[in-house]
Formats: sequence, C-alpha cells, structure tokens
Amino acid sequence: MDLQASIDKNNIPKHVAIIMDGNGRWAKQQGEDRIFGHHEGVNSVREIVEACGEIGVKYLTLYAFSTENWNRPKEEVDGLMELLVATISMETPNLHKKGVRLQVIGDILSLPASCQTELQESIDLTAGNSKVTLILALSYSSKWEITEAVKKIAKQVEAGELKSENIRDDLIQNNLSTHAYPNPELMIRTSGEHRISNFLLWQLAYAEFYFTDVFWPDFRKNEFYKAILSYQNRERRFGKTSEQISNN
Repeated sequence: MDLQASIDKNNIPKHVAIIMDGNGRWAKQQGEDRIFGHHEGVNSVREIVEACGEIGVKYLTLYAFSTENWNRPKEEVDGLMELLVATISMETPNLHKKGVRLQVIGDILSLPASCQTELQESIDLTAGNSKVTLILALSYSSKWEITEAVKKIAKQVEAGELKSENIRDDLIQNNLSTHAYPNPELMIRTSGEHRISNFLLWQLAYAEFYFTDVFWPDFRKNEFYKAILSYQNRERRFGKTSEQISNN
C-alpha cells in the first residue's frame, strides 16, 4: 500500500521530533552486540530524512545521545562516538546534495574533539540549505537545557538588564537551545516505550505523541508515514473546544 499517497500534503507537521529507541534490543534479537544495532539505525535516519524532504516536513529533531547515555558501558559509549564521527563524515555530502541543513543542540563541549570538529564542518557546509533542517540532540537533556536558560536569564537580572517581573514564557523560549526553530507538532518514539525521557520538555507542551512497538532499525518510510497519518487524524485544539476550532 502506498501510504505516502494517502497523506494530506496540506496538513504536514512543520517539525517532527523522534526518540530513536530500540537499537540495542533489535541487535540482541539478531544475536549481535548493541553497536551493530546503532549501525543499522543509521539506515533508518537516512530514510526518515529523505521522507521528510519528500512530504514537506521542514524540521526534524533526532534524540541521538542524551546526557544520561554517558552512564552506559564505556565500550558502547566509545563505539557510539566513533560511529557518530564516521556517520557525519560519510553522510554529509549526501545531506548537502539533498538540501539538508545540519544543526546540533546539547552540551556539545562534552563531546570528543573529533566529534566537535566533524559536526562544525558539516554545519558550515550545509548552512545555506533549506529543504530540511536536521537537528541532532547530542549530549542533550531538557533539564540541562532549561537549567542553562535559567542561568542566562539570571545573569541578565544580575546585570540590571532585565527585571524579574518581565520574565515570561517567551523569554524562556528565546533562551532555549531550540529558540531558532518552531516547536514540534509531532513527537515519535519507537520500541514500545511510552515516555519522553527528558527530551524537549518545554517544546513538546502541545505536540501530538505517537508511540510504536517498532524498533528504530526497522522504522523506515512506511512506519514514518503511519505516524504522519495518525497525526492528521487528530484534532489539535490548544485548550479550545471542538466547536471553537470548527467555527474558525
């Protein structure tokens, strides 16, 4: 079945965020180690970025490595960092060719120097692209992000540049690492888990959530289109009633 043909191109979420979960469990099912699952997950990333370009999703944020992931076994963390460097180096020419702009959010300075270098080179190369903005959340957690925003605002208050009574939600939003992007309308999590794991807590306030049992390495275009179709079958009210939405 051609699911893409069923999608209403006039009702596409501008920004989709994904928690790419299940690489390790998928690998275990194959009798392989966890890193094998992460390698296979790269293929899913490639397909979903391509799918976004095909149907008109302008922003895609992928939860690639959380601050909590540093607590995983050293060999897995080391393997993930090596995979990250190799993948960025390998995939950047193709991303650039397809008009994808690469961006990163998170505590980037905590990443190995080689990762920082590859990321910056890719960011610089793709800076002029506009078809899809691919945002990698690396060494990221929402609590870290919100804490950093509070620190920035506190410094402005201490310097006399800002009065505390003028602190509003738009000020907080503008001090988040995602301030340059629209908030996601759809958040997808793979592998059957039903939680958001410290991911974009502020930004997902009014997002639609889509959970699937499919492990990330098996999450390809058709699975993504299922999520988009589910989104299109929902009524987004933002605190209003159905009647108010209909009257507008």
